[in-house]
Amino acid sequence: MVNLNTVLVPQRCWHGNGEFALQFPSSWELTTCYMQGHHKTPLSQAQIGAAFANPIGASRIRELAAGKKEVAILFDDMTRPTRAAELIPFVLEELGAASVPEEGIRFIAALGAHGAMTRLDLSNKLGQAVVDRFLIYNHNPYENCTPLGKTSRGTPISINTEVMNCELKIGIGCILPHPLTGFGGGGKIILPGVASVDTIADNHSALPERTIAQGRDPALGLGAFDENVVRLDTAEAAKMAGLDIKIDAVVNIRGETTALFVGDPIDAHVEGVRLAKQVYATEPVADNDIAVLNTYAKASEAFLAPPLATPLLREAGGDLVIVINAPEGQVPHYLLRSFGKQLGGRLWFQRTSLPPRVNRLIIFSPYIDRAGVDWIAPPESVIWAKTWPEVLEELQASSGDRAKVAVVPDATVQYFPERKEVPI
Repeated sequence: MVNLNTVLVPQRCWHGNGEFALQFPSSWELTTCYMQGHHKTPLSQAQIGAAFANPIGASRIRELAAGKKEVAILFDDMTRPTRAAELIPFVLEELGAASVPEEGIRFIAALGAHGAMTRLDLSNKLGQAVVDRFLIYNHNPYENCTPLGKTSRGTPISINTEVMNCELKIGIGCILPHPLTGFGGGGKIILPGVASVDTIADNHSALPERTIAQGRDPALGLGAFDENVVRLDTAEAAKMAGLDIKIDAVVNIRGETTALFVGDPIDAHVEGVRLAKQVYATEPVADNDIAVLNTYAKASEAFLAPPLATPLLREAGGDLVIVINAPEGQVPHYLLRSFGKQLGGRLWFQRTSLPPRVNRLIIFSPYIDRAGVDWIAPPESVIWAKTWPEVLEELQASSGDRAKVAVVPDATVQYFPERKEVPI
């Protein structure tokens, strides 16, 4: 943690990928809570190639692809910082070495219940050359899914039929802390990625409820991984769907790939999470008057940020500032988002109160999204600010010349572990 009067935070992951200077009065006490892997160095091309040449718990892609004619490459959407365009050439090189015909390769956006990607999104995510050369499809969770039976935990699995029609299935994604599965990556490219809406709803909601009804702890939560029933269920679904290879990145604060785990969807994921627990681990500083939570990697899923405020603020409460520089607004989520004043997806949750210890919430965003804010906070509680001076004016009105402030550079990927991880 470093004390400064100006903090540079990452901004606009898929829209220029820059930085913004958060400036505070010199009389304020300022602490920046960095994650352990904040400034880790991006992998070189040689290091990425080495990960593909030495897969974890699996044969090389070129060996698995031998004799295969139909291949599905699944990739995550714009709510994740995965630099897929940097990884795809290595996948294509492996497929080329196995003489897989180019016309047999298709890319499928593993959207889960998110809205569809546009061609511009696809160009940013995959690279223009890939968009020009290959068939690319959005997953539709409401149509064309093939039933595969139930997991051992009772979740009915139904998976994108185009995926199931392919002989070889490859997933590309990243490992980040996740409030439901502990960490993302691994089998999540299948469930929720290319699963039916009924399968996603059961896994996300009914499964934890069944587990509790059986008198067992579902072990959910940010950073909770080993016994997490939803995570274990997604891993089983990936096996049922026949996911052959998973490629998972671990990233720094700018979304750059700093480690890569290629191989068996379960074995590679477990090894990747072991590192991710350290990379994203953050030490909070307590008893602040103000908490400033920047959103970057998942700025379009800013509902992930508010829970980090409570450990930072004093018991009497304080001000929370969430920085949401997302031109695209909040992602359409057909299970969780609202679609009217009193209407929403089947798992729609509307925030009815601010997090504990938050007295006031200020959202700093040049792109106001009034309909999208209800999964972040009660809409009537939000103070909107389009410029940083507006934010400072609000804060100074309540704190004056003295304030203790904590800044989290990306509250959508950082987490406060229960125990301190070994430094990396």
